[in-house]
Amino acid sequence: MPANSIWRVVGVGVASGFLSGLFGVGGGILMVPCMVLLLGMDQRQATGTSLGAMVLISAAGLSGFIWNDSVAYAPGLLIFAGSAIGVIAGTWLLNRLPMSVLQAGFAVLLLLTAVRFLAAGAGGDGHSGITLWLALGYVVCGLATGLLSGTMGVGGGIIMIPVMILLFGFVPPAAKGTSLLVIFPTSILGTLRNRRSGNIHPKLSVLVGISGVASAFVGAVGANQLSTRLATGLFAVLLVVVAVQMMRQAKQSR
Repeated sequence: MPANSIWRVVGVGVASGFLSGLFGVGGGILMVPCMVLLLGMDQRQATGTSLGAMVLISAAGLSGFIWNDSVAYAPGLLIFAGSAIGVIAGTWLLNRLPMSVLQAGFAVLLLLTAVRFLAAGAGGDGHSGITLWLALGYVVCGLATGLLSGTMGVGGGIIMIPVMILLFGFVPPAAKGTSLLVIFPTSILGTLRNRRSGNIHPKLSVLVGISGVASAFVGAVGANQLSTRLATGLFAVLLVVVAVQMMRQAKQSR
């Protein structure tokens, strides 16, 4: 790989790691388009490679939230139970599903979520007194997260975090830390399946992941210092940016 390409890869990893730690997402929303536009990868290869890099990046970000005691373990395990099923289905669909309609629909959903996100405040801790129905809700949230991870190469935090805050009453730091708790094992499952189907560049995936480890930890520690209002506003902006990106991808796919 040429030297300038290596520095591009490192840059993608550092930026994606910081984004992952600060917002509690996997970083694929930045990695996938960068791999396509800067490194010349096709969409499926970029999706699989991004998911592989998330293994290291999400682990580093998660450690930052654990350091600040901002992880809800029981809800995270329940969400992962659904996510494990969803990511298997998502990676199977990756080679079979026309992406344009799914991308456009998801973009609209993100825009509506951003508006709702700004109109609502954060509630309690979201993990006291888990009932049967609440547990089922966590599993369903995980199922949607896994499907998104497998088909689009993003960690699923852009679904999990608004749901945990708006529906389950999490405060932003706990939502972000719990999101990364789910993304870490989900990305491992997705990576193993993508490797079998050939939708991953292993060496590139490792290089991007290693490049983002330090910045992911820094971003996670910084996320705990943000005020609730600022954290909510920044995440709403992130949702809008991702929505616009997906609309553009949908248009190109058509």
